[in-house]
Amino acid sequence: MAFVLDLLVSLVGLGVFAQHVWALRGHFASSHMTNGARAISGGALLSCLIMLALVWTRSQPIGAQIAGIAIMLASLTLFWSAVRASAEARLRFAFDEALPQSLVTIGPYRRIRHPFYASYLVFWLGWALSTWSLWSLLPVILMAVLYTIAARYEEGLLGRSGMAEAYTAYRQQAGLFWPKF
Repeated sequence: MAFVLDLLVSLVGLGVFAQHVWALRGHFASSHMTNGARAISGGALLSCLIMLALVWTRSQPIGAQIAGIAIMLASLTLFWSAVRASAEARLRFAFDEALPQSLVTIGPYRRIRHPFYASYLVFWLGWALSTWSLWSLLPVILMAVLYTIAARYEEGLLGRSGMAEAYTAYRQQAGLFWPKF
């Protein structure tokens, strides 16, 4: 049973991660990948490898693995909702220097300013839970720091764009990574 759950955790984790990788070319519209986006991608790949190592080298409670799988799969709901809501917006890679051309406020963006980063964080938290190891918190913290830096950078760009006033009002109704009610 342990082997089957380890395999399932690994396959779900890699499957969700693969969908995040798809978004790099399939959804985001930057002409080139920025160094910051490369750093996030490198951190995510390293985190993925750490999570896989923890799954296969440690024993986990069945409940933690099942809950972790459920959380990882739930993160896809937010991820694909963000994809649909921002399909026409032509969002760019993290740390792209170009000023944003649109402000997305539909779908999950109604309550979360950065639903992609939120979905990624939920994913990492789910995978961390499924490893049942304190070591798994290091990748979660690393990715949370990288996503926060990227989100703040993007918010700075919005503050300098022609949408600065609208964005200031929007910030009052939507949380950074978690919903604001």
